[in-house]
Amino acid sequence: MKLKCLTLMLSLGLPFCALAQVGHNGQVSINFLNGKKVMSGHDSVAAGGGVLNNRSNGSVLGVDSVPNWSSSFYYPGYDSFGGVQYAWQYTMIGKTPFTEKADGGVDTMTTKVGAPVVPVNLDLRNADGTPAYVNGQRLFVEAAPYVPPTLLSPLFQNTTYDSSGVPTQFNDAVQRAEFYNAAKPDWHTLLAPRPTHSLTMTLLGGSYLFALNSDGTCCAFVLIDENAFVNALFPSSPTDTTTILGAAENTGLITTKDMSSFLFPNAYLYLNGDPNQCCVLGFHTYDVEPGSAANGWKEKRYVMDYASWISPGLFGPAFQDVTGLSHELTESFNDPFVNNATPWWLAPNGNCQNNLETGDVIEGLPNATYPITLNGYTYHPQNEALLQYFAGVTPSNAIDQAYSYPDETVLTAPSQSLPPGCQ
Repeated sequence: MKLKCLTLMLSLGLPFCALAQVGHNGQVSINFLNGKKVMSGHDSVAAGGGVLNNRSNGSVLGVDSVPNWSSSFYYPGYDSFGGVQYAWQYTMIGKTPFTEKADGGVDTMTTKVGAPVVPVNLDLRNADGTPAYVNGQRLFVEAAPYVPPTLLSPLFQNTTYDSSGVPTQFNDAVQRAEFYNAAKPDWHTLLAPRPTHSLTMTLLGGSYLFALNSDGTCCAFVLIDENAFVNALFPSSPTDTTTILGAAENTGLITTKDMSSFLFPNAYLYLNGDPNQCCVLGFHTYDVEPGSAANGWKEKRYVMDYASWISPGLFGPAFQDVTGLSHELTESFNDPFVNNATPWWLAPNGNCQNNLETGDVIEGLPNATYPITLNGYTYHPQNEALLQYFAGVTPSNAIDQAYSYPDETVLTAPSQSLPPGCQ
C-alpha cells in the first residue's frame, strides 16, 4: 500500500473547536462538526516560464493496473531534499492526448475505465466486540442509500462543459481542459460505473464517535480514528479477506484495471487519536500486491479512493454530496500512483506541497465548488487546478489560458517554484 493522506485532505481553513462532551459509547452532539477543520487525506526560484512536453513516454512498465500514460514538463525547482531539478515526469489515467487518431474511423482515443462503486456499511461495536445499542437501536450505518445519488451525479453522468464538444463526465471535462489545445475531439477518459454489493467495516468502541440524527436514529455522522480505519481497510497480506480492500480484491469485486471508489456514509477520519483533529473526508492511493504467472509476474496496483457522501449542513452549504469524491477521483486521474512530484507550490489556501494534487490547491477557498444541477439535484463537485498551474506555464496553454476548471476564475496565475517547505 502506498497511501497519501495528509496531502490529500480537504481543508476549509476553519479553526479547531474545543472537544464537545462525549456521551457513553462515543456519542457526540450532532453539532460536533461545526467549525471543524475539514482536511483532504514558501524565496522563489521562478515565476512562470514552465514548458510542457508534447510527447508521451508510454505507460508505467512492469505494473498491472489502470490504463495510464506518462509525459513530463520543464520547470526549474527543488526536489524534496533541496536538490535542484528541471524536468518533472507525471503519469495520468487513460491514453495520451498526443496520439493521432488511427485511420479507418475507429475511435481509438477514448478510454473507458471500470469504476466499481463499493458501498461500505459501518458496524459500530462495543470495545469487547459485542453489538452496540443506543436508544434501543443497533449502531449500524448503511451506505447503500447513497449509491444511487452518487451514480446519478456529474462524476458518472454526462453534462455539458466547454472543454468538450459533446456532453461528458466531470473528470473527463477537467482532463480535456488541461490538454484542450493538444487533444483530438474524440480524446476522452470515461468511467464506466459498476455498483456492487455492500461490504461492512466493523469498528470497536474507542476507535469511533457518532452523532444521532435529530429524530434520534443512527447516525448523522461517524468519526473514525485514522489508524483503526486504515487497518480495517487495507489487507495485511495478499490473501487477507478480513479487510474491506482485501475482500474486494480476493472476491473479484474490483480488479487492477478499475478506478475503484469505496463509498462511506458520512464517515470522516480524525488524526493522532484526537477527535478535534478532524475531519479527513477522503484520500486516494493504490494497494500493491505481488504478481503471478497469470499476469506475467507484474506488480498489481489496485487504484482506489475512499470518500464519503456528505449530507447537507454538516460542513456548510457548498461543501456537500460529492465534493469529497470529486476531489479524490480527479486527483486519481491526474496522479493515480501518487508519485507525480512537482516543484514546491504555495496555494491561495495556504497549502504548501510538491505534488500534482489538483484538488489540494483549491480546497477550502470561497469558490471551491462548482454547483451542477443534474437529474433533479444540485451537486457540488470541486473545482480543480490544471497541470499548467503546477508546471508554471505562462501563458497557460489550457482552455482559455486557464489554470483552474470548471471555474476558470479560481486560479488566475501559475504557481511559483519555491524552496522545500515554501520558505
